[in-house]
Amino acid sequence: MRIETGDFSTNGIELRADIAGSGMPVLLCHGFPESRHSWRHQVPALAEAGYRVIAPDMRGYGGSSAPEAIEDFTILHLVGDMVGLLDTLGHSKAVIVGHDWGAHVAWTAAMLRPDRFIGVAGLSVPFIPRTTSAPLATLRRLGRERFYWLWFEPRGRAEVELDADPAESLRRMYWGLSGAVPDPLWNGMVAESGFLATFPVPAGLPDWLTPEDFSLQTAAFARGFRAPLDWYRNLDRNWWLLGAFAGARITQPAMFLAGARDPVLNWRRDAYAAHSETLPGLVASTLLPGVGHWVQQEAPEAVTAALLDFLQTIKASDY
Repeated sequence: MRIETGDFSTNGIELRADIAGSGMPVLLCHGFPESRHSWRHQVPALAEAGYRVIAPDMRGYGGSSAPEAIEDFTILHLVGDMVGLLDTLGHSKAVIVGHDWGAHVAWTAAMLRPDRFIGVAGLSVPFIPRTTSAPLATLRRLGRERFYWLWFEPRGRAEVELDADPAESLRRMYWGLSGAVPDPLWNGMVAESGFLATFPVPAGLPDWLTPEDFSLQTAAFARGFRAPLDWYRNLDRNWWLLGAFAGARITQPAMFLAGARDPVLNWRRDAYAAHSETLPGLVASTLLPGVGHWVQQEAPEAVTAALLDFLQTIKASDY
C-alpha cells in the first residue's frame, strides 16, 4: 500500500500528513508526546480495507507548523485544523479517530461539527463533558499543585527538562505509561526532582517499539517540546471557549477503546462509566487486558480490528 506524505495548508498553518487509500476518509489524530508515526500500523491496514486514511502531525508537532503564541493552541484551533485539512483535501465528511490529546480533539470535533464528522473513536481518553469549573483552577483548589498539568503550565520549566535529551524523555514516558510497568500505575504527580523522575528508569525500549520507529518518533521533537506543551497551557482557556456547549452530547456513532492498564483511564473512570449517557450513539467500548496508554502501538492488531468493526457501522448514506 502506497503512503504519500505531503504538507497541506489548513486554518492558516501547514500540516504534514501521511495519506493512503481511497474511500470514506478516516482522520487519525495523535496525542502527546507522539507524531503521525504512532499510527504506522493502522494507516496501511485501514487503507487496504478500503478507506482514505489521513494521519497528520498535529499542530506544533513533527513537520507541521508550530506558532509562537500560547493562545494559538486552543481546542478551537485544533478542531479548526482538522476541518481545514478536510477542506484542503476535498472531503466534506470523515470519521475522526484520536488518541490521548488527539481523542480530546476528536470528541470535540464530533460535538462541534456533526455535519463534518459522521463518526468518532476515542482511544485512551474518554469523552469528558465540560466540568463546572476550569480544570487548572480545580486542581489548585484541590491542592494538587504538583499534578503534571500544572507543572507544564509555566513556559520554560518543562522545556528545560524535556529538551535536555528528547530521546531519554520519550523513552521514560513511553516505558512509564506502558502496560509493562508493574503496579502502582502512574498517578500524574511530579516528583521534587522533576517530571521525568516520576517514571521508572527503562531497561531499554518497550518490545512494541523498534529502534527505527523510536528514531522517527524522536526526530519529530527536533524543535523541542515547547509547542506540544502549549496544548496543556490552554486547558482553562478551552474551558471558557466551550462554555456554550456545556451539557452537549455526541450523537454520532462512537467507539471507545483503551488499555486496561492505562493510568489516564484510571483517573477518569467516572467519565468512562458515563459514556452510556454522554455518548448515546456508542457502538463499542473495549478495554484491552495488559495494555497501557500507547494502545495503538502496544496492541496494533487489536486496535485495527476494533476500528474496522466500528467503521463498518457507519452508514454509506452518511458519507
